[in-house]
Amino acid sequence: MSPPFHQEADSPAARRAGAVLSVDLDALAENFGILAGHAASGIGCAAVVKADAYGLGIDRVAPALFAAGCRRFFVAQLDEGIELRGLLPQAEIHVLGGLLPGLENDFLAHRLIPTLNSLGEIETWAGHTSRLGEALGADLHVDTGMRRLGLPPDELDRLAGEPDRLAGIELSLLISHLACAEERDHPLNARQLADFRRARDRLPPCPASFANSSGIFLGPDYHFDLLRPGVALYGANPTPGRENPMRPVVRLQARIWQIRDARPGETVGYGAAYEVSRPTRIATVALGYGDGYPRALGNRGHVLVDGHAVAVIGHISMDSTAVDVSGLPESRVRPGMMVDVIGPDNSIDAVAAAAGTVAYELLTHLGRRYHRAYSGG
Repeated sequence: MSPPFHQEADSPAARRAGAVLSVDLDALAENFGILAGHAASGIGCAAVVKADAYGLGIDRVAPALFAAGCRRFFVAQLDEGIELRGLLPQAEIHVLGGLLPGLENDFLAHRLIPTLNSLGEIETWAGHTSRLGEALGADLHVDTGMRRLGLPPDELDRLAGEPDRLAGIELSLLISHLACAEERDHPLNARQLADFRRARDRLPPCPASFANSSGIFLGPDYHFDLLRPGVALYGANPTPGRENPMRPVVRLQARIWQIRDARPGETVGYGAAYEVSRPTRIATVALGYGDGYPRALGNRGHVLVDGHAVAVIGHISMDSTAVDVSGLPESRVRPGMMVDVIGPDNSIDAVAAAAGTVAYELLTHLGRRYHRAYSGG
């Protein structure tokens, strides 16, 4: 088990900060081991580190995953791949966002593997291999139900009937992406699996990767040759409705700026969105939507003060949030103390659900004003 989070990072920068985001790199590494452990012998496990490692800092996250044994990484954009190459010279790096014309040499210069999402991208990469006179690696993405990226059915049919389009391309992986893996019994999962198998049978042999974080927990039929987890690495629950098998990686704490009393009939925050109905003590916390704390949590979220859940009242401001601390002894609530926003008793999934969103969005919106404290790794 990973060690518990520190109550508060102890440094001058942390003491000045309105909020502290703690990232447990040992828990991250443990999560990679948990996910890789679900695969049968011979099946690999990669890590998706796009969007600055889901908001947690690719410069710290990627080396920690490499030290934990991860050798294959996925990013969304070319610049993310270039940054990651500078951090991990020996890693295998795949870029999911496709191949834009004129950028072929950038992939080669930084030893990045492009994902080919259309016949046009296949033509561009094949043309580049022909000009160079050497075979080049690439992933091939087929769309089995997301309708986002990847070869649609008509282009897959054409490619299957004209395999010479792939001349000069060494297929690293055949990939697709599950749309509803979080819903174990959703019928689209089985349909996508069947479509992916049919696509694999119609194309030149190569390794395949299908399972995202939740897809790993759909069972071995979805695993193929390489698991491709993302959000579960960072502690979000890949099995909604069941106990989270992952270790918590992030803890967000924010500082109380001020405490004040309000009388019945007074209102709190912009738009007078909350009217006080009884004598109320209000703590103003140094955290707002400018830090990635969702505005949707106004009048519906909660934080933990001294271990006690207290309600968010009024609209979330850019830099601050008001919480009702009336039920707590005055001696237990004071300016400068930290409250738990995301942590062991208020998970990233729970906060996201209260805001009407998902952990993916909440993680990737984590603000840059936080003091970031990394442990382990």
